[in-house]
Amino acid sequence: MTRITVGGSAVLRFTLAGFVVTAALAAATGVLAQRAGEHEATRSAEGIARVVATGVVAPALSPGLAAGDPTARGALAAAVAPVLADGTVVRVKVWAPDGRTLWSDEPRLIGVRFSLDDEAREALEGDTVISDITDLSRPENRFERGHGQLLEAYVAVHDTTGAPLVVEVYQKYRAVADAARETWWSFAPAALGALALLQAVQVPFAWRLTRRLRRAQEAEAALLQAAVDASQAERRRIARDVHDGVVQDLTGLTFGLDAARLGGVDDDASGLITRTAAGLRRCVSELRRLLVDLNPPPLPEGGLEPALSVLAEGLRREGREVTMRIDTGDGALPRPAAALLHRCALEAVRNVSAHSGAQRVQIDLVADEDTATLTVADDGVGFDDVRLASRSAAGHLGLRAMEDLLAESGGSLVATSTPGSGTRLTATVPLASAPALVGAAR
Repeated sequence: MTRITVGGSAVLRFTLAGFVVTAALAAATGVLAQRAGEHEATRSAEGIARVVATGVVAPALSPGLAAGDPTARGALAAAVAPVLADGTVVRVKVWAPDGRTLWSDEPRLIGVRFSLDDEAREALEGDTVISDITDLSRPENRFERGHGQLLEAYVAVHDTTGAPLVVEVYQKYRAVADAARETWWSFAPAALGALALLQAVQVPFAWRLTRRLRRAQEAEAALLQAAVDASQAERRRIARDVHDGVVQDLTGLTFGLDAARLGGVDDDASGLITRTAAGLRRCVSELRRLLVDLNPPPLPEGGLEPALSVLAEGLRREGREVTMRIDTGDGALPRPAAALLHRCALEAVRNVSAHSGAQRVQIDLVADEDTATLTVADDGVGFDDVRLASRSAAGHLGLRAMEDLLAESGGSLVATSTPGSGTRLTATVPLASAPALVGAAR
């Protein structure tokens, strides 16, 4: 029998895979959330820089600042001092378009000319705010190296005469990182909790699916084993039938012919030929029946009703009275259901022909919207449970195999019989779920 391998190891693999996927999703969510937080924090830092540049620095940008007027520089330093005292902003610079430092809270930079970087030029040309992480290796940033990682924002402004200038505002990047972390933690519990809940729901669901799959595999293995057992038993039965039937008959005919050839009988030749021909016809008929048992005919293209008519005609040729009643409504049965009932009819008719000794047989086929029912009843010798068990032990497993086949399709097979009162075989199949019949189950 097939070994069932689905079990706890499959659930463990599924669970581990789920944890790996959950961890990957959590990591990806963290990275995306961190980036989103950094983006929002950067936008916030740019907003602060715009407020400082336009609301604090720009109103104090008099023409004397470019000329180096100490009064203008003092006025700007007084305006910026409260901003620097807050600690959010650590450095402020005012740049001329030619790269000259017009003012800075670091006096050593005032009047020194540097090459404007690309962000400053972009802000100046676009009259907007541009931010980036400070490159502390540049010479104009040498006095900011003691503040750690910084975020610099360039804001385009105009002095009181309308001349374009650029204000550079430095802020600690740690504030941006802290804001990003706060953004992440604001929804991290909900995101991680949802992932954990999903994993918790998946594990028992996977366990139930595994149990259902294992039961299905066990049922499939049992059905396969039953089919193999039935096939072996049927081969043994056919071998016994050939030995006890056809072989014995042919042996008897051979003895009769040998006796006639040797002069051991007084019958005339015509009588011997008649008896021999009749015996050979019986053997041929028996061999044909065995061929049908070995390879049951499939359901004809015409459907179940003509197939039942053919089986009834075969019983009539044996001298039995057969009546049929068919009520399937307006349409033909689905072919899978019709094929199952055809196999049941073959088995029932074979039992009637081989074992019942019946004179009258009734074949009924009735169908409604959901199910179809085939009934084959005879007035033969019948059987009891002891006789049925002995036949099963001897290898006659036709009814048992048909019962398993119908149960697998969601149907049923019921055999009722009393010794001396005949037998009734009732097969019921669902019209919607009957599987296609594969192979010959006996």
